[in-house]
Amino acid sequence: MAAEGLVKATAEYVKQQMLGESSGHDWWHVYRVWQMAIRIARETDGDMMVVELAALLHDIADWKFHDGNTEIGARVAREWLVSCDADHELVDRVCDIVGGVSFEGAGVRDNHPSLEAEIVQDADRLDAIGAIGIGRTFAFGGANGREMYNPKILPEFHDSFERYKQSASPTINHFYEKLLLLKDRMNTPCAKRIAEGRHRYMENFVEQFRREWDGDL
Repeated sequence: MAAEGLVKATAEYVKQQMLGESSGHDWWHVYRVWQMAIRIARETDGDMMVVELAALLHDIADWKFHDGNTEIGARVAREWLVSCDADHELVDRVCDIVGGVSFEGAGVRDNHPSLEAEIVQDADRLDAIGAIGIGRTFAFGGANGREMYNPKILPEFHDSFERYKQSASPTINHFYEKLLLLKDRMNTPCAKRIAEGRHRYMENFVEQFRREWDGDL
C-alpha cells in the first residue's frame, strides 16, 4: 500500500475503533496528537511516515484499558500494519514507538529509541496538559470512579511503572504525580515552547481549585 494510502487507511481504522470513547482517550485525542506530531516533525525533520503512523496508533490498545498489559498496544498496531502489507522495517519502527510512548512514573526515565519516538511522545504529552489536559484528566477520573479530590490522600512519587499502574489516587493528585512534571520532560524545542503556556494554565487552575476548596475565593 502506498504511503499516503496507508496513513489514510490507518486514520480511518483508528477512528472506527475509538470514536465515542468517553475517558479522554478517544479518536479526537488521537487526532490532536497526530496533527501536533506532524507539526513537530516538520520542525525537527523527523520521518513523517513513521511519525504519522505511530501517532495514529499510539493508543490503539492502551494498557490502562487492558488490565495493565503494556505489550498489547504494539501487538495490535503490528497486526494492523501487517494486514496492510506495510514494509517490515516500517512496522518495527512504528511498533517500537507505540510500545514505549507512555509515561511510566515520576521516577522512571523515559525511553527514547529515536527522534520519531521523541516527537510522538511530545505530541501525546502536550495533549495531557493545558486546558484540554485538564478536561481529559477529569473525564478519565470520572470514567474510572476516582474521587475528584481528597485532602487526606497525598500525591505519590512513583519510582516504578508497576507502582504507577496500580495508582488509583484522586484526580487532583494526578497533576502532581504526572501533569505538572511533563513540561520538563519534553524532548523537542517545539514541544518545550508549547508546553510553557499550557503548564502555566494548569498551575493557575490548581491554585484556583485549592483556594476555592479552602473557601478563600
